[in-house]
Amino acid sequence: MKKNNNNDNYYLVWIITVITIIILFICASVRHFLFQSNALDLGWFDQAVYLISQGQNPIVSFSDDHILGDHAAFIFYPLALFYIIYPSVYWLFAIQAIALSLGSIPTYKLAKKAGLEENLCLTMVGVYLLYPLIFNLNLFDFHSEVLALPALLWAILAAKNNNFWRFLTTVILILSCKAVLSLTIIGMGIWLLIFEKKRFYGSIALGLGVCWFLIATQVIIPQFSGDEVAAVGRYSFLGDSVGEIIKNLFLNPGIILSRVFTLANLEYLVLLFIPVFWGLSPKYLTPLVAAIPQLGLNLLTDYQPQKDLIHQYSLPIFPFLLLAVISSLAANQGLIRRPKIIIIWSLISFLALAKYSYFGTKYLTQLDTFSAMKEVVNLIPKSGKVLTSPQIAPHLTHRPIVKLAIKDAEPINISDFDYILVNRRHPSWPNSQETVINLVNKLEQNQDFSSIYQKDDVFLFKKVLDANLTS
Repeated sequence: MKKNNNNDNYYLVWIITVITIIILFICASVRHFLFQSNALDLGWFDQAVYLISQGQNPIVSFSDDHILGDHAAFIFYPLALFYIIYPSVYWLFAIQAIALSLGSIPTYKLAKKAGLEENLCLTMVGVYLLYPLIFNLNLFDFHSEVLALPALLWAILAAKNNNFWRFLTTVILILSCKAVLSLTIIGMGIWLLIFEKKRFYGSIALGLGVCWFLIATQVIIPQFSGDEVAAVGRYSFLGDSVGEIIKNLFLNPGIILSRVFTLANLEYLVLLFIPVFWGLSPKYLTPLVAAIPQLGLNLLTDYQPQKDLIHQYSLPIFPFLLLAVISSLAANQGLIRRPKIIIIWSLISFLALAKYSYFGTKYLTQLDTFSAMKEVVNLIPKSGKVLTSPQIAPHLTHRPIVKLAIKDAEPINISDFDYILVNRRHPSWPNSQETVINLVNKLEQNQDFSSIYQKDDVFLFKKVLDANLTS
């Protein structure tokens, strides 16, 4: 009877997971449909995957960078197989929703592996799915590292079960998602090696993490971008290259301490830990050793998106935070052990920190131009080179050339484009309002362009000199 009950609970976990997938997919799709997604990052990755699916070089036209020069994320090549079936940005929303939700399955299995009672195992599934980062990250365009979230949990479970091939496969998958995740794999390797006494698996993770970090940062990214890793600039106080930063991390600890102990970091740590504080115990925090590399990166930078539960930067920390809670509960530690109270607190944390309210506020701010934007994007053929606003760009990235009408792109040479589409009322980026206004004024006086659409401050101009273009 107990075995049947366990099977029923496992089916329940799958049902909850599938429901979550549907909810997350709908939320991300509605946000995009309302023109609230952005060129950076959804348009960036959508264009790269589309170009790969078409057999073209994945040069992201916003910056003319090869996708591998961004984060050495080879995972975009297999993702392009979906676009071969049918090219649609909604594949990315589906993949992201599935990945974020599927982490509930290994969470349940890890809780059972730790010996938690069945009701607490189910509770941990709720804790995972209600952690605000899951919902918020799903709304923040698309990021390849979401695939690493369930993979990290599966890798840990594989190491605990001595399943070599599953462990190796998941680690390789994680490394293919983003170069910086190699640091998390290194941290996981140290944790497995020293604290879990999994020397074989720890050594594999440590070796693969170090090797991929060196290959990605010193060979692949410089080869495809012609420059250092993009995020190096966020740590310029430590040096101008990855090598200098690593050296100064060890030689100048005083600089590090002065950057860590700040009010912003304190607020970030509160946000990070408050949803699960009830299940943490000082004696069972060793899984967080694996999270130290990413946590350190987030604490050292002044870049605000790395200090919240909205962006992707806290994602590699979350699996090990869950493990710390599971370890504490398994040892009968933690402030709260009653499932109902745990779920209530998780729900309170979700209601306080998840950005579901955006659907009634922020995501409705462009409804006054929604009809015009839906009409106008269908007027531009895929053969044209387009200049457009950031919120419109993800609807037009299935073409080789799309540039952004933003202040950072000035001076803008309008002769480079066949079509120019802007939303003067909602330029997307606040600092680009004047840029868009000036651009519209300039186009209205330029005889080389004709206005072929104008409604609700949404303007579409077409170059008239090229006889091969059609509207």
